[in-house]
Amino acid sequence: MKIIHFVGAAAALLLAGPAAAADDTLVRVNTFPTARSLPFFVGVEKGFFARHGIKLEFEFTESSSAQRQGLAGGKFEVVHSAVDNAIAMIEVAKVDVVIVSGGDGGTNEFIVGKDINSFADVRGKALVTDAPNTAYALQAKKILLRHGLKDGVDYRINAVGAGPFRLKAMLEGGDNAAAIMNLPFSAQTIEAGLKSLGRTVDLLGPYQAGGAFVLRSWAKANGPVLERYLAGYIESLRWVLDKNNRDEAIALLMSKRNLSRSLATRSYDLMIEPGFGFNPDAKLSVEGFNNVLALRQEIEGGPAPEPAKYLDLTYYDRALKLAK
Repeated sequence: MKIIHFVGAAAALLLAGPAAAADDTLVRVNTFPTARSLPFFVGVEKGFFARHGIKLEFEFTESSSAQRQGLAGGKFEVVHSAVDNAIAMIEVAKVDVVIVSGGDGGTNEFIVGKDINSFADVRGKALVTDAPNTAYALQAKKILLRHGLKDGVDYRINAVGAGPFRLKAMLEGGDNAAAIMNLPFSAQTIEAGLKSLGRTVDLLGPYQAGGAFVLRSWAKANGPVLERYLAGYIESLRWVLDKNNRDEAIALLMSKRNLSRSLATRSYDLMIEPGFGFNPDAKLSVEGFNNVLALRQEIEGGPAPEPAKYLDLTYYDRALKLAK
């Protein structure tokens, strides 16, 4: 079954594998409409989730704010997003969530408009972001700070939401001078004549971007379900990272994300690049996560955070043993 709803410019997809049995456990997942949604399509098409008794339903969000509110309100059980959003839920919204796996390095690049040739050229213009105080917005603020530009003084924030909205804003131009973009949107901007001033991992170092997080209460009450879900995701990701599946993976991106062959090919090849794209087996990068915490403390302030406060990888460790 495939039901597609369009919410603004971001699509919400509800997908259940054709092999899903009536007694499979429903798990609702929320993520962003990027090329990195490929493992979900693979997991449904190839039956990796169904193999573990999981009936997957996933939808795309319009923004990280809507995503965090939806998780807190019980609209879905699992979020795949920048793990800094989980930290924001805990520290700002005071919602008890826990990060249960890694995911990817973000495939993020600092994209600028056609008339921007340096970081200094952003002065007096707008930085386009999702939420203004989490994840990739913090990366952008740090990069600009290193080049002498301070938020609210030297440039303003234009918080428009998820990748499709940032793409639209950047293509519209005007004062929209810069944005952190990931695949396929970064590739689309470059095809349109915009430019990249560098990858964030090269500009700032290792960064644990994407990961999975859930309400801690749900994890405690549904541990075996979470482990089976993670096992299905790990198997899906292994398929994606197997270069023998490259042609089929590119075809899936073209079909499911409506990408041209050139965009799908570039997206796939970059997503499997170590340190830039997917983490093998969705393992959490300790160094990358420590950098997430350090960046948040530097830009947003507050006491030095303890990683253990945000993590419970015991579900992941058990899921790894279930994965084939």
